[in-house]
Amino acid sequence: MMIISSGPRRLLMAVVSAVAALVPFYSAHAEMSAWADNEGGRMRLVALAPDAGGKIRAALQIEPKPGWITYWKEPGNSGIPPQVTIAAESGVTLDSIAYPVPKHFFNGAIEDIAYDAPVTLPLSLTAAGKGPVTIDAAAFIGICKDICIPFQANLQLKLGPAIQSHPQEEAILQAADARLPKPPSQDFDVTAHAMSPDGKTLSLDLVLPAGGPGEGKAAPDIIVTGPSGYAFTKQIGGKRNGAAFKADVAIGKLPKDYDISGKQWRVLVIDGERAMETTLAFE
Repeated sequence: MMIISSGPRRLLMAVVSAVAALVPFYSAHAEMSAWADNEGGRMRLVALAPDAGGKIRAALQIEPKPGWITYWKEPGNSGIPPQVTIAAESGVTLDSIAYPVPKHFFNGAIEDIAYDAPVTLPLSLTAAGKGPVTIDAAAFIGICKDICIPFQANLQLKLGPAIQSHPQEEAILQAADARLPKPPSQDFDVTAHAMSPDGKTLSLDLVLPAGGPGEGKAAPDIIVTGPSGYAFTKQIGGKRNGAAFKADVAIGKLPKDYDISGKQWRVLVIDGERAMETTLAFE
């Protein structure tokens, strides 16, 4: 089990949290904000003008410096998941954040689910009005090397008319979408799942891509995300038979009095160069 916990990294984050609050506002130019800089990297906001329905394609670009990492939506033993807040007075709402496929890092007892290279998180936004749009976003991420530093910045930009072409922004957003895990398909899916009566083990049956770079591996990387703040990765007795794979995932401590009935969890499966994410519904 992995939860956001109070470990050595978390304590270091608290020590430097006051420093993070001093990151100033960053003004906008065109459809990309200025870069906000930090000891461990930089980030900025990219967006296109709203479509006819007010939907805005946007993204948070994060570029860790070499040797640094930043976190996935469930970070691991300790860490800060990315957070984006849009100022209510801007008339823009954040509908969802999408996450490209992360990596698994192990350093002794510390397990991180993170990115060690530039990553772009696609954002789905909605503008309430029909006039010009100004996005005022507060972004907060964790960025780590030997210590973890909370990185907070306000990123602002004004969106021009939709009739204008913005090939650079389009290319950034398309590249980000291409790195997202794919939905289930006929050759890559979870075909069955069941929680043990004691809630300690999740059994998974999968069909995995045949003929791909992951076929020779003993097991794919499986990351199960349950209640917010919880991720489970420890496989027990995984067995691969051609495209079929069966494994149990150890489920550690859950919130007190947690009832899984009617809940929906998520699972990310990484097999070689392919990744699939889907929902696990529990009756």
